[in-house]
Amino acid sequence: MDKKQLDETKIDHPISDDIHENEKMIKERVGIGKSFDVGVRKIHVLDKEIQFYFVNGLCDIQYIIELLRELMFLDAIERKRTKVREQVENRLAHVQVEHVETIDEAITQMLSGLIFILIEGETEAIVVDVRSYPGRGPEEPDTERVVRGSRDGFTENIIENTALTRRRIRDERLRNEIMQVGRRSKTDISLSYIKGIADPKMVEIIKKELKEIDIDGLTMADKVVEEFVVKQGSNPFPMVRYTERPDVAATHLLEGHIILFVDASPSIIIFPTTFFHHVQHAEEFRQAPIVGSFFRWVRFSGMLFSLFILPLWLLFVLDPSLLPDNLDFIGPEEDSNVPIFAQIVLAELGIELLRMAAIHTPSPLATALGLVAALLIGEIAVEVGLFVSEVILYVAVAAIGMFATPSYEMAIALKMLRLIFLVGVVLFHVPGFVVSIAIVFILLVRIKALNVPYLWPFLPFDLKALMDILVRQAVPVKRRRPSIVNPQDSVKQGSS
Repeated sequence: MDKKQLDETKIDHPISDDIHENEKMIKERVGIGKSFDVGVRKIHVLDKEIQFYFVNGLCDIQYIIELLRELMFLDAIERKRTKVREQVENRLAHVQVEHVETIDEAITQMLSGLIFILIEGETEAIVVDVRSYPGRGPEEPDTERVVRGSRDGFTENIIENTALTRRRIRDERLRNEIMQVGRRSKTDISLSYIKGIADPKMVEIIKKELKEIDIDGLTMADKVVEEFVVKQGSNPFPMVRYTERPDVAATHLLEGHIILFVDASPSIIIFPTTFFHHVQHAEEFRQAPIVGSFFRWVRFSGMLFSLFILPLWLLFVLDPSLLPDNLDFIGPEEDSNVPIFAQIVLAELGIELLRMAAIHTPSPLATALGLVAALLIGEIAVEVGLFVSEVILYVAVAAIGMFATPSYEMAIALKMLRLIFLVGVVLFHVPGFVVSIAIVFILLVRIKALNVPYLWPFLPFDLKALMDILVRQAVPVKRRRPSIVNPQDSVKQGSS
C-alpha cells in the first residue's frame, strides 16, 4: 500500500446497514482469510446476522466464547422482536461497551485488542473491551532495585501500568488521557497528570507535540516519542527522565509533573526534568533522611570521580610539576611502550565493549565472561606492557562511578564528557582542561527542556530547592512542590 492508498484509508467510512457490504470492506482492509490472526465469527440471532471481529492473541478468547453463548441462549428463549440491537446489548455481560459509527474506528479498536460486533440492519458497531495482551508480570526492574520497598514494576502493558499508578493515587483528579500515535502502528499513549496540580499550559504543549507526530510507527516506543517532543538533537544529556517504578512515577505526579505511558514499553517518561532529577534514586527515600543524604553524597562523589579522576590523573602525568611534593607518587614509575592517552582510550573502549558483551551474553555464560575480562584486562594486559597498573585502577574507578549513576542515560553522557576532557588535556594540558569544562558548563546553562532551565535550582539559583537536593529532607518538612513545574497547588500538605 503506497502513501496515496494509505491516505485513502484514513477517510472515515460510515457503517452501512448492509452487513455484507461492511463485511466485504473489512475483509479487504484487514486481510481476513490471509492473515491467520484476524478473524470473524458469524451467528444468527432472532433472524438477524451478527458478526464478531477479533484479533487472536490480543483478546481473551474465553470472554468471546461467553458472549457468544449468551447470544445463542438469547436466540433460544426470546421471541422475534424488532429491536434486536437492544436485546443483544443487554446480553453483553461486560463492563466496557461502546459504540462507533465508522468502519475505521471499529478496525482501529479491533487492532488494539478489542472486538466489535456488527448487527444486520444497524449502522453502529458495538465495541467490547476483551483485551488480554501477552506479557510478563509486574516484577521489580533490574536497573532500579531497592533494598527495602515495593517489588512491582511497569510492564509492556499500558493498561497494567496505568493501574499500578492509579493504585497509589486514588485521586478523582488523576487524568489518564489516551491517544493513538503512528499512521500504521496506532500505538496507544496515555498522557497522565493530576488536574489542579499540573501546569495546564505544559499539558497542552505536550498534547500538541504528540498530535503533531507523523510517523509510520513507534517501533522503539517511548524513545521515539521523546525525540519528537523534546527535540534533543546532538545534545547527549537526557532531557526527560525514565523510570520503571510505579512509586517513582506516582511521586512525580504528586509533585506536578506529567508522565507518558507508551504501550509496549516498560518505562514511562517524566516531563519536565532537570539535571538533578537524574541523580536521585528511590533507595534514598526508603531510608532515614540522614542515611538517604549519605547515600546521595556517596553517589555524587562517585559521579564526580567518574567525570574528573581520569582527566586529572592524565594532566598530572603529562605535567608532574602540578603535583605537590606529598603526592609525587602519582603517575607511572616506568616508561611504557604505549602512550598513556592511548592506554586510557583502549581501556575505556574495553570497558564499554565488556558492558555491551555482558548485556548480550546469556546468564549462564556471564560468570565466564567476567573471568575472561579479569584475566585479559587485568593481569595479562599489565604483564605484557600494554597497560600500566594505574591506568587500570583509574579507569575502573571511573567505570564504578558511572555504574553508580541512577540514570543510565546520564551515565553515558558523563562518559562522553570524560572523553572530551581527556582530549582537551592531551592537546592543551591545563588550558585545555579548563576550557573544555567551561564550554560544557555554558552548554548546560543554555539547555532548556520544554522551556525549563536544565541546571535549576543551581541556575537560576534557588537555595531552598538546592538544599533539598544536597540533603534529603524528611517528608513532613517538605510542604511545597518544586516551583520549576509551575504547580497550580504549590502546597503538598494541608492542601485541598
